[in-house]
Parts: sequence; C-alpha cells; structure tokens
Amino acid sequence: MEAAGSSSSKTPRGVAPHPLSKDVLGFEDEDEDDDLEVFSKDASFTDASSFSISMQTSPSSMINQHTLEDESDGKDIFVAVDDPENHVTAIETFVTYRITTKTTRSQFDSCEYEVRRRYQDFLWLKDKLEEAHSTLIVPPLPEKFVMRGMVERFNEDFVATRRKALHKFLNRIADHPTLSFNEDLKIFLTVEDLASHKKLGPGFISKMGETVRAVASTVRSVKNRPSEFTTMSDYVDIFRQKMGTLDKISQRILRELKEHLAEMKEYSPIYAQWSESEQELAEPLKGVASSIENCCKAIEGLTMGLTEDLLPALHEYVLCAETLKSVLKRRDLIQANYELRVDTLTNKKADKEMLEHSDLSFTFGAFLGKNTVEMKQQKQQKIDHEIEELQADIGQLEDKVECANSDLKADWERWSINMQNDLQSAFQTAAENNIHYFERCLATWESFLASQQTEMKADKNGKQST
Repeated sequence: MEAAGSSSSKTPRGVAPHPLSKDVLGFEDEDEDDDLEVFSKDASFTDASSFSISMQTSPSSMINQHTLEDESDGKDIFVAVDDPENHVTAIETFVTYRITTKTTRSQFDSCEYEVRRRYQDFLWLKDKLEEAHSTLIVPPLPEKFVMRGMVERFNEDFVATRRKALHKFLNRIADHPTLSFNEDLKIFLTVEDLASHKKLGPGFISKMGETVRAVASTVRSVKNRPSEFTTMSDYVDIFRQKMGTLDKISQRILRELKEHLAEMKEYSPIYAQWSESEQELAEPLKGVASSIENCCKAIEGLTMGLTEDLLPALHEYVLCAETLKSVLKRRDLIQANYELRVDTLTNKKADKEMLEHSDLSFTFGAFLGKNTVEMKQQKQQKIDHEIEELQADIGQLEDKVECANSDLKADWERWSINMQNDLQSAFQTAAENNIHYFERCLATWESFLASQQTEMKADKNGKQST
C-alpha cells in the first residue's frame, strides 16, 4: 500500500515557490499511526488554519508565485508541500502531499520534479539525514498525535497544520548548506516509488542492536568534554524549560480566547433580541450588539494570529530543544568511543610491558610441555597486532571527533541565528496582532460612545425646543 501512497510523476506543473520567510517556522514507528501526527498534542492547536483539504490547489495558486529569477541570494533549490490527498485502502487510511521541486543543481537530472509523499516518508528522510549527519541539527518533524477519545483523524485543520509543518521541515533542509546535498534528500524529492529505497535500510533487529549499543555507550561519561559543549548542553536545558513553559501558557491563552469568543457570540444576540421589546432603548441595545460583534471579529483575528504565527514558532523550538539534546548526546557518544579505545590501548601497552617481565614457566601451557619462549613471542605478536589495530582505530576516531565538533559548532551558530530571527519575528508579529486587536475594539466602543452622545444631545435639544 505504501507504493500507492508514494506514487508520483515527474511532469512539471510549475515553478516551486520561494521557501517561507525566516519569520515563519517549520522521533518513530512505521505504521499507519504515524499519519496521525500533528504539530501539537493539544487538540485545540489544530484549529489553526484556514487551509482546506478540499481547496483547489492548482499550480498557479502556490507553486508559481515565485521563480528562481526573483531571488537575489543565489538559492538554487525550491521545495513546496501542498495539495493533501486522502487515500483509503482495505487496511488503512492515510494522507499524501504533493512535493514540487525546482532546481538548477547539476546533481539533478531534471530541473523540475513532482512526487507524492506520506508522513512515514518524511520520517524515513529524517532518519536517513540523522544517520548520515549525526552531529548536524536536522530540523524537527511534528510529533505523533496522541488520540484522546474519538477525534476526526483527517479534518481540514488537522491536515492543514501538518502540511505547513512538513513544508517548513523540507524548506529548512533545502536551506541547509550540507543537508540539502544529501543523496537521500534527492531520492525523496525525485524518485516516484520510495518503497524500494526504504527497504534497503537496516531492519528492525539491526536498529535495535544499534540503539542498545548507543545506550550502553552513553552510560560511560565523557572524561574530557570540551567546555563549549557543556555550555551548549546547559543552555539547551534552560532553553527547553523556557520554551516549554511559553508553549503551555500560549496554548492555555488560546483555549481561553476561544472560550471567551464563544461566550461573546452568545452575548451579542441577547442585546439584539432585547432591543425588539424595548423601544426606548432600541438604538443603544442595537449599538451594543453591533459593537460586540465587531469585537468578536477582532478576537477571531487575534486567535488566528496565535495559531498561525506565535504557537507554531514556540512549539517548533520546543521540538528543536529535544533535537539539540540528541545531537549533543551523539557527539558525546563519538568522543566516548574514542576515549574507550584510548583506554584500551593504554591497557594493552601495560599488558605488553608486563609480559616482557613475566615468567611463563608456571603457566598451564608450560605444564603441557610448550616452549615458554615461543609462548611469550606468540602473545607479544598478538598484543602488537591488537595495538596496531587500536592505533589505527584511534586515528580514525580522533578525526571523527574533530569533524563532529567542527560540524556541531558551525551548525549551532547557524541554528542560533535562525532561532533568534524566527522568535524575534514571531514576537513582533504577536505584538502587531495585539495592537490591531485592541485598536479595533477601542475604535468600536469609541464609535458607540460618540453615537450615543450625539443621540443624547439630539434628544436634549428636542426637549428644550418643546
């Protein structure tokens, strides 16, 4: 069934859009539950988008909005995720997304591609990127959705939220100076049937073995971790706590805003109905009802701003914090393996020195009539061979540690700049949304007061003339 979900066509349908600007943001089971993922485990967050799964998404609507010539930064690969499509089979229901790519890179056989992918395919890509670049910061995917009761699995808001998150994920990879050249990314963007490539990966038992070895290795603490990585780890702990708190509070504010909006919508009709039975108060009551309706529209705008701008930014960086912790652990694992080999080499050299001064006359082999000189030579040759292998391994691991440190430091700097720009932009947008909300409400009630004052003056003048 996977092949059906991943079918595609290379027929070009237009020019891929420019990735979202920097102020817009963007770990594994391979079963149908993977397609239940959303950007937040809170169901209220999925009420965010106006995107409709039934919306017509022609090439002219999104893909053709930008061309390569529109860019001045020399970018040479553009990716867009759109057009979600339901697939129903005898055993599962899932959603695929159209991925349109336009590029001028020579590594691609064509300049335009169009494929369809499901969420499991995005998980595969993320795993392959982390496998190939263990100390680079691979952008996070939205976590899997946790069902709470009976929830509509593929409603429009759910699918729209996921589509936006997947679009951000791919565009962050496309913007990365190293990840964007990964061969598995090329396969993901261009190959029609991804199933055959996914089968080439390590099986479940192999993955489990790697996981067990990794966990066992992390039990050993790194002896000489560079202070800068300790500082990074401490920063990530604080960052994760702060972002998690902001995310939870923002989610709560959104829920309370929606509850307030629902009550306001019940509030306005009462005034309107009351005006029908109170002739003397009819105009003021109608004015209050109209003002409340305008305030409801302002609240809807504020709610949309939270769901489309601030909340995605906050929650993405909650997930980023988890990614950063994993990257730092993988760097430590590389150094721990290096230090283990160094310790083993030291022990082997000590064993060799002890052997040179040892007397093998009373060993079990000597009692069996073996020549002690030959026994010592054989053991020395074995230890020498092991020392040579360890020295070669240490040389390779030392290079690996240096590359891991260099890659992580460079990617950390890049990530920090992006994070600061993204959050600053999200906070500025939130401030503008709040100002717009309060200005609209203020203008509404000021207009109501002005109309009432005018009416009161008219009534007063009428009474005086009488």
